[in-house]
Amino acid sequence: MERHMARTLFEIDGRIPDALRVAFGLCEARPAPAPGQHDEVANFAAVLLAPRDDEPMDCDEPVAPGALRMVFDSCYITDHGEDAHFGSADAGVVGVADGVGAYREQGVDASAFARGLMNSAYADVVTAAAPGTHVCPRTLLERAHQATAAAGTPAASTAAIVSLAGRTLRWAYVGDSGFAVFRDGRILRRSRAQQHYFNCPYQLNAGRDSATVADDAEVGEAPAKEGDVVVVGTDGLFDNVADDELERIVRMGTALGFSPLNMAEVVAGFAFEAARCSNRDTPYSVLGRSEAGQGFFTGGKPDDITVVVVYIIPYYH
Repeated sequence: MERHMARTLFEIDGRIPDALRVAFGLCEARPAPAPGQHDEVANFAAVLLAPRDDEPMDCDEPVAPGALRMVFDSCYITDHGEDAHFGSADAGVVGVADGVGAYREQGVDASAFARGLMNSAYADVVTAAAPGTHVCPRTLLERAHQATAAAGTPAASTAAIVSLAGRTLRWAYVGDSGFAVFRDGRILRRSRAQQHYFNCPYQLNAGRDSATVADDAEVGEAPAKEGDVVVVGTDGLFDNVADDELERIVRMGTALGFSPLNMAEVVAGFAFEAARCSNRDTPYSVLGRSEAGQGFFTGGKPDDITVVVVYIIPYYH
């Protein structure tokens, strides 16, 4: 995995390193640019990443007729190896899960429940869903939870599942795994972490203290449109990358014609670097100061990082 991460970051460096670092002020030192190069990079970043005056489009905007489908890819950067994810383009569904790390301190495999959830969800999709069947994320997550708990799987996990049903995006999530939907480079819909208190998310497990999908999951839906981008991720992403940063990365990747894999690797690579910067604010440090009273606290949170990037495209594209 370290080799894969090194290759991923090398490929990212070869495409947009300076633009990202100039625009976001990442702390990694870079070689001094050649004369005139800094202005070129700064102008490039300014054009692609400048704030936009137009308002994001409303979710109830009429959509053009025509079937849509999703294409996706993912990037997983491991820290403790406790995340899991799945996806099926045929069924139009993706999901992520994050094993609760506190179980690791008890000598329990903290990844077990996350893997069980995603394995069960994927098996349900590929074996039970007839071709063309629209997947209900809430039902799928509930069935995966029941199957994983019934198997006596240890530990606990957060989870998020997003599906495309016709021209409608649907979602269900528990805890601080989540998603963001982008239209024209702006966030249209965004999950909000479910937490009992700072750094203690709602979680699914086999015990009596478990959250339940039926009672606790956040569920919803919104019309989809050709060109929408959906980023689904664990808290390793959302703890370290702010909404406005995600918007600018998606805008840059779209302008550069990135594939879902390119976009996932750039987003995950940015989160990886931000998690290791001690001198910049992140969503994690801001929340730590406001809710946990942790005084002057800056920096990110090193963690497993799972990013799944979905592009919404015409069905026959």
